Amino acid sequence: MTKREREITLRFLAEPMEVNFGGKVHGGAVMKWIDQAGYTCAVGWSGHYCVTVYVGGIRFYKPVLIGHIVEVQAKLIYTGKTSMHVAVDVQAGDPKDRQFTKTTHCIIIFVAVDGDGKPVEVPAWAPESTADVALQNYALRLMELRKDIEEEMIPYLRATEGTHASG
Repeated sequence: MTKREREITLRFLAEPMEVNFGGKVHGGAVMKWIDQAGYTCAVGWSGHYCVTVYVGGIRFYKPVLIGHIVEVQAKLIYTGKTSMHVAVDVQAGDPKDRQFTKTTHCIIIFVAVDGDGKPVEVPAWAPESTADVALQNYALRLMELRKDIEEEMIPYLRATEGTHASG
C-alpha cells in the first residue's frame, strides 16, 4: 500500500482573468483554489471521492495580487469515521523576490463517499508531534463552536423556510 500523504501544496500564478473590481484577485477565485487543494488532500488521504460538507472560519488577511505566485497548502488535521478536517492556508508573493505572505486561512470538512454517494470510512489519522496535537485540538474546538453556531441558526432557518423565491 502506498503511504498516505496528509498534506499537499498547489502552486500557480495569479492571472488577470481572476481580477476583481479593485484590481486584486477575486475572493471567489481564492475560495475555489482552497476547495481544490482541500479536495486533493482529502482524496489523497481517503482514496475515495470526497464532498465538501463545511467550510468555516475563512479569513482573508491580505489580498492576492495579479502576477503573484500563489501557494495553497492543505493539511489533514483530524479524521472522524467518514470525515476529514483539512486546514488550508494561502500564501502569495512576487515571483521576483519570492517573499510570501499569508493571505487566507480556513478549515474545510470533507466526507468520503462511494459510487452511490454514501459515506465510507476513512483511514484514521493520529497526531505524531506536539504541533499535530495542537492542530487536532484546534479541529475539535472548532467542532464544538460549530454546534453552538448551528443551534443559533435554527430559529433563523425555520423563520425563512419557504420565503425564498425560485427561478
